[in-house]
Amino acid sequence: MPRMDTDQIRETFIRYFLDRGHKLIPSASLVPHGDPTLLFTSAGMVPFKPYFMGLAEPPARRMASVQKCFRTTDIESVGDYSHLTFFQMLGNFSIGDYFKKEAIAWAWELLTERFGLPADKLSVTIFRADEVAHDEWRAIGLPEERIHRFGEEHNHWFSGDVGPCGPNSEIFFDRGATPGCEACAGGTCKPNEPDCGRFLEVWNLVFMELFQAEDGTRTPLPAKNIDTGSGLERMAVALQGVDTIYDTDMFRPILARIEELTGRRYSADTAADVAMRIIAEHTRAATFLITDGVTPSNDGRGYVLRRILRRAVYFLTQLSAAPDGTLLDRVADAVIAVMERGYPDLRERAEFTLRLLAVEETKFRETLDRGRAHLDEILARAGRDISGEEAFLLYDTFGYPLELTREIAARAGVGVDLAGFEREMEAQRERGRAAARFDVEGDRLRAYAELAGIATAFVGYDRTSHETSVAGIIGAAGVVEAASEGDDVEIVVPETPFYPEGGGQVGDSGEIIAPGGRVAVETTRPAAEGLIVHCGRVMSGRIAAGDAVRASVDPEQRRASQRNHTATHLLHAALREVLGSHVKQAGSLVAPDRLRFDFTHIEATKPEELAAVQRLVNEKIRADIDVHWEVQPYEAALQGGAMALFGEKYAERVRVVGICEPHAHDGEPHCFSKELCGGTHCGRTGEIGAFIIASEASVGSGVRRIEALTGALADAHIIDQQSVLGRLARRLNAPPAELEQRVAALESELDAERRRVQHLERQAGRAGVESLTDGAERIDGTAVVVSRVEAANAEALREMGDLLREKLGSAVIVLAAAIGDKPSFLAMVTRDLAGRVHAGNLVKQVAAAAGGGGGGRPDMAQAGGKDVSRIDDALAVARDLARESLAAK
Repeated sequence: MPRMDTDQIRETFIRYFLDRGHKLIPSASLVPHGDPTLLFTSAGMVPFKPYFMGLAEPPARRMASVQKCFRTTDIESVGDYSHLTFFQMLGNFSIGDYFKKEAIAWAWELLTERFGLPADKLSVTIFRADEVAHDEWRAIGLPEERIHRFGEEHNHWFSGDVGPCGPNSEIFFDRGATPGCEACAGGTCKPNEPDCGRFLEVWNLVFMELFQAEDGTRTPLPAKNIDTGSGLERMAVALQGVDTIYDTDMFRPILARIEELTGRRYSADTAADVAMRIIAEHTRAATFLITDGVTPSNDGRGYVLRRILRRAVYFLTQLSAAPDGTLLDRVADAVIAVMERGYPDLRERAEFTLRLLAVEETKFRETLDRGRAHLDEILARAGRDISGEEAFLLYDTFGYPLELTREIAARAGVGVDLAGFEREMEAQRERGRAAARFDVEGDRLRAYAELAGIATAFVGYDRTSHETSVAGIIGAAGVVEAASEGDDVEIVVPETPFYPEGGGQVGDSGEIIAPGGRVAVETTRPAAEGLIVHCGRVMSGRIAAGDAVRASVDPEQRRASQRNHTATHLLHAALREVLGSHVKQAGSLVAPDRLRFDFTHIEATKPEELAAVQRLVNEKIRADIDVHWEVQPYEAALQGGAMALFGEKYAERVRVVGICEPHAHDGEPHCFSKELCGGTHCGRTGEIGAFIIASEASVGSGVRRIEALTGALADAHIIDQQSVLGRLARRLNAPPAELEQRVAALESELDAERRRVQHLERQAGRAGVESLTDGAERIDGTAVVVSRVEAANAEALREMGDLLREKLGSAVIVLAAAIGDKPSFLAMVTRDLAGRVHAGNLVKQVAAAAGGGGGGRPDMAQAGGKDVSRIDDALAVARDLARESLAAK
């Protein structure tokens, strides 16, 4: 059997199917485009789902791809020898063309003749009732004893709770008997029974012919289709003759980099090996996610990215406690070197990716330190096992892995409620599974499929009103023939001037007027490829399929959206010119009343940088530059300098929007901005009027957000700001030009007064300390001070406690103060009383008497209460507890 490297496997697969009339489809982004069913592209067929459902016309009937995939279900399992979050799926697809006969024959030929796998080492599974698949496998010569039948649990594939599905046939490579497997020793081992690792699944052939609705019923799809998937990583294991995916040429260089950075050797220690596999896998996955535009955040895709990054960083800390700088970015550099031949965009985005990883690692190492402080607090006040809720809080809020919590708890002599933690984890998993399901009703999908033969042409680039006809109406019950006043509807017409939501621009609003009725259109959006729906309500009369209608966009709303969309292009170009070419669009909103632009940038944008960006955009507006657009082939547009946006899905022919002016020297057009864009725009930049940046802030690690205004709204914003400035000038009795100096002078005066007050408070505190020292109760030579004091804040309370401890020697001190409208308590115990009085436990019981809680170290702890009127009751509790503790020797 010839040994193939990963690139050879990929190229052999692609060439084989190109020779059989398949069109190569480039890998889609890991962020699904226009699919509400998934957080991530989790299977090779995801980009092809609209074709299987008949919702869109495929670019070819036969297609092949090498698709990037990411799955969240296996995150906790990563670290063993087989589970991955990121993987690559080789696939060939037929949309109503060939079916089982060709799919089975070609898979067998590729595996045995091109890849060179021994035919006698291959076995297959089929759906129990699939006689056609059985006969096709027998026809190519596969013996009966290597064809295994299973039910739906193994051999029926589903794309989700709702969607395309069908029986499947899986192909397995026999790697030889597994030591310790009784079935292997007895000659009865087969795929799936038991799953001992002997049989490696190398290909899954799905015969996609059914659609499953929400209620579980299945109906035939418009055509019989083929969807196959072969994991590139698994195929590499088989063709490179290695034991695990981590021994392939995809992972060995990454593991070597981890060895170099940590000084640990792979295969020398079981626990270290697990850590190294987790670091390698998660860093590879994170590198691809960031390249596809995902950035760390606290929800959605960003949360998943942050979760795997934190898991990788934690295991890095187990291998290298005190690293020389950050490590994750250096591991990612090895990932890019290994994978860039198949994915050149990894190198193009490398600078941003590596910087973001370094920032995230630094932040999480600090978070780990804060989590340790919280864990110490739990241990100090618990005196019992850590609950599942507390362990999950450490995991979910502080990013503390359960392994670390268990290890530290064991050293403190307590356990962790693992069952309670698992209940919390399962609740989180269920929330994740729910987030990954369809959020569009099954009957709505079926309605779109029913109308999918209608291709809506957008004719609104040069008009806002158009005569057309009603091609379809969707009501509450699906496709209907007519709708009456008060009905909520989605109207389909063959030609529309309404722009459908897309590319960040909101859908147009307006009205559709029929001879006997009027529909107020609230928004317009694409329902499937080629199908546009106008969402609104019948305001009067009746509208029916076939009616001649006038579709009219609200012209003021359209013009406002156009201004903001063209301004967004100018803003993007200005940001790249001022901040650097690493800036990429990470999201946008173009609405009539504002624009919002998210962009990749590690640090906060400086005020002078924002000023430069705003100035540059307004210069281009005043220059009144022509905004032109043309349709070009996708590749030609990119070669001509047009920018494509990460995560967007483009057709073979694309619309290019350029903001270009003749060059001063040679007269050739110089494009300040040139992007692939299907949105509506001004004819010239001067139509924008004015551009004002209203705010700039962080929306996630490595992503900033600018909100801006244009036109009359920009003018109104300037007037509002001038009005505020005028009012301040009058209140401070200073001209606007001198306001900054006036405020600085007031701040200086305020600081001086603050310092004077603090000095007086300290003096009063010291005087109070003298009084408390003189009045201290003595129990066997130990001073006991329990008192209510005046303190402006918690810091002043601690300072009084420190002074008392210095003066009293051996002492138990409990102080209380009303800070704001809440009680605050401080307990201090000198070290000679260790084992007799615990400050954390003491203050916890004291605060409880005032309706609060808290805790801390054995020698010093603070707590808060809720009821100021119960401070004296709480101090009485403190006095009794201190006496009891000192009396018990």
